[in-house]
Amino acid sequence: MKSAPLWQNRNFRLLFTSAAATNLGDGLIAVAVPWVATLLTEDPFLIGLVATARHLPWFLFALPAGVLTDRFDHRRILILSDCLRVTLSLALLALALSASPGTAPVLAMAVISFVLGSAEVLRDNTAQTFLPAVVAKSQLEQANGTLWSTEQLAGQFVGPPLAGFLIGLSVALPFGAEAGMLVAAIVLISRMSVPPRAITSGHLPMFAALKEGVLWLWRDVALRRLAIVLGGFNFIGYGFWAVFVLYGQRVLGLDAFGYGLFLTLAACGGLAATLIGPMILRHISATTAILLGMGMFPVTAAVLALQAPLWLVAAVMVMDGFTGMLWNIAQVSYRQRHIPAPLLGRVNSAFRFIGTGPAAFGAFTFGALIAWAEPWGAVQAVVLPYAIAAGIGAMLFLYAALRLRLE
Repeated sequence: MKSAPLWQNRNFRLLFTSAAATNLGDGLIAVAVPWVATLLTEDPFLIGLVATARHLPWFLFALPAGVLTDRFDHRRILILSDCLRVTLSLALLALALSASPGTAPVLAMAVISFVLGSAEVLRDNTAQTFLPAVVAKSQLEQANGTLWSTEQLAGQFVGPPLAGFLIGLSVALPFGAEAGMLVAAIVLISRMSVPPRAITSGHLPMFAALKEGVLWLWRDVALRRLAIVLGGFNFIGYGFWAVFVLYGQRVLGLDAFGYGLFLTLAACGGLAATLIGPMILRHISATTAILLGMGMFPVTAAVLALQAPLWLVAAVMVMDGFTGMLWNIAQVSYRQRHIPAPLLGRVNSAFRFIGTGPAAFGAFTFGALIAWAEPWGAVQAVVLPYAIAAGIGAMLFLYAALRLRLE
C-alpha cells in the first residue's frame, strides 16, 4: 500500500520542527563553546580538551545508551535528555558571564561539555532509532534528507553566523538562546502520538542485551567494515573541526562573525545535498555515495594544509559539505532499513561506538599536536594536523574502495 505523503504525517512534522529548534541551538553553541574557550586560554591543548570532552561520551556511553534506547519509550528519552541539556546550557551561560581567564574555568567548561555530550549520545541514538516508527520504510531517505536539511540550515547555515553576531553583543547570549530552543523542542516532542512498541530487551540484563547488539553488528561484515572506516574518518574529522577555530584565527584571520560565516560554507554544500541527495541516491548505490564522501575529505584537508587561496578553501569546503551529507544520508538510511527493529537501538549504538567513539581522541590528539608544534610557529603548528589528516584520509579511502560493499 502506498504511504501518505511525508508532510501529511503529523508526528513527522512535530519531529522535524523540534529538530529545527535543537539544531539551531546546537549551531549557536558549536561556535560559542570553542570561542569562549579561546577567550579563557591560549593553550591549544586546553582548547582541544574542551572539544574532546564533548565527544568522549560516544566512546564511553554509546553501548549502554543503545540498551536504554531499546528498553524505554523513545519519546520520553528524548524529552528527558533535552531537559538535562537545558540545565547544562544555563550552566554554560553562567560560566560565560562570570569566568575570568585561567585553567580552572576551561576545565569547568570541559566538565559541562562532557555531561552535555553524554545527554547528546542518548538523544541522538534514540532519535535515529525512533524515525522508522514515525515514517514508512520507503520514506526513510526522504525523511533523513529532510531532517539533515534542517540540521544544515539551522545548525550550520543560520546558527554559526548568528552565534558570531550574538557573541558580539554578549558572549553569554548563544547559551541562553540554546536553552530556549531546547524548551521549544521539549514541547513539540511531548505533542507527538506514537503507538506503543514492543520492548524485546526489557527482560534481559544490561550486559546480555548489550552483547546481543554488538554480536549482531560484528557478524554483519559490511556494516562492521563501514563502522571501522567511519571511526577512522571521525578520528581525523573531529580533530579537523576541533582546532579549526585556531586555523580560522591564525591562518584565515577571522573574527567571531567571520568564523561563524565561514562555517556556513560546508553547510551550503550539505544543504544542497539534503535537497537533491534522496534523488541522487535513487540512481547510485549507498556504497558509491559513501565513497564520494570519503574521497573528498582528504582533498579538503590537503587544501587547508597547503594554505591555499581563500576562494579555493571555500570551494572545497562546499564540496566536502555536499559529499559528506550524501554519505550521511546513505549510511543512516541503510542502517535503519538493514538492522532488525527490535535490535536497532543496540546495533545502532554499537555502530556509533566504533564509528563515532574515536572522535574524542581525534579532537584531543589534534589539540595536543598543535601544542607540541608551537615552537615551529603559530601558523605552521596549526597547519600540521591538516597534512596528517589528508594522509590518513587517503589511506582510509583506499581501504574502503577495495573492501567496502553494501548490499
